[in-house]
Amino acid sequence: MSDTHAQTVAYVRDTMLPPTDPPARETGAVKWVRENLFSSIPYSILTLLALYVVWSVLSGILPWLFGGVWNAPDIRACREILAGAEGGCFAVLTERWNQLLFGIAYPQDGYWRPTLAFVLLFVAAAPLLFAHLPRRLLIVSALYPFIAYWLIWGGTFLIPVVQLAGVVAGYLVYSRLVARGFLTALLGGIVGAALVWWLGGYLTEAMPRFAALEEVPSRNMGGFMLNMILGTICVSLSLPLGILLALGRRSRLPIIKLICVVFIEFIRGVPLITLLFVANVVLAYFLPPGTNFDLILRVIIMITMFASAYIAEVIRGGLAALPKGQYEAADSLGLDYAQSMRLIILPQALKISIPGIVNVAVGLFKDTTLVSIISMFDLVGMIRGPILASTEWNGVYWELWGFAALLFFVVCYGISQYSQWLERQLQTGHH
Repeated sequence: MSDTHAQTVAYVRDTMLPPTDPPARETGAVKWVRENLFSSIPYSILTLLALYVVWSVLSGILPWLFGGVWNAPDIRACREILAGAEGGCFAVLTERWNQLLFGIAYPQDGYWRPTLAFVLLFVAAAPLLFAHLPRRLLIVSALYPFIAYWLIWGGTFLIPVVQLAGVVAGYLVYSRLVARGFLTALLGGIVGAALVWWLGGYLTEAMPRFAALEEVPSRNMGGFMLNMILGTICVSLSLPLGILLALGRRSRLPIIKLICVVFIEFIRGVPLITLLFVANVVLAYFLPPGTNFDLILRVIIMITMFASAYIAEVIRGGLAALPKGQYEAADSLGLDYAQSMRLIILPQALKISIPGIVNVAVGLFKDTTLVSIISMFDLVGMIRGPILASTEWNGVYWELWGFAALLFFVVCYGISQYSQWLERQLQTGHH
């Protein structure tokens, strides 16, 4: 205020007022509660109803959960310890944890093998899931499938070495012939890998005890370990196969497009249970007499085919969502088909398709429980079969099914959270 104007008013403050705290209802938790839970009368009523429902559920679950019995030989002993009090019989988890996790036939002295394979899974998956980690860790990712096979199934160490040598030989042949055409290089790579595996078979038969672990047949796999094996392998294989099917369906080559369309539509039109029955029963009729085709391998093939058909449609949606200018931009740069797909088209299409791919992956992991229908004792099969059928634990339901739901929730929630984090990392839009 100017001096001239200051002389026309009765009072002018020449000192600042000291700062004061905002009102209690406008800061902290009180503000959050008022704005988010009681912002209006309808919201306040809904909040009170929700709190009542939560209190009703927790008042019934928490005494049952914290008052449970963890050490008892059977359900009758649990009931005697509880003496009519409210509480769960969680002793079934401590008594049968090995069957729930590893099945009934896996050697108990070999539990460290699938456990170590499970731990190494995180080490191998880390460089694939997080781009800021050193790229040298991809060597661990490439070696992990062979190491995990040796740890879980056992046998001589030469088996995974021969398998790895075949893959390397096939890649080398492919890289030498790729200049002559993709199909020629692909066939050459397959022949080179098959030749190394055929010759390596003589080596493994000559030295069956070289650095050998106890062999475990596939029929002895069970528990949550079987769900993890099927889920991990099928998700890993179905993603690249789904990409190829999506590209094939949009191909300009009519035969390739027809094959991919028929495969996708046929697989999507058949329930997964039917495919599992085909893998378990029908497929054996088409094999030569005496052929021993591993059941887990048959199930992996069927589940992978089923999931890849759905992933192919998800990725096809991502490809269709890209504007035509992206394809024209790739052509204007002089890139061939493989380069334009690898460098421009597929990265954008996969980013768009992340929610759909994760949705299929979560559904696939839960669908691994369907193998219990064909007499494979996964986690659900173990609960329904050997545990609940026994006289010791017949009648314990909530504890077992709650444990199974917890394991699947942890895995599926982890996949969901990673996908959301990845979407935020790949967010390149400007707002």
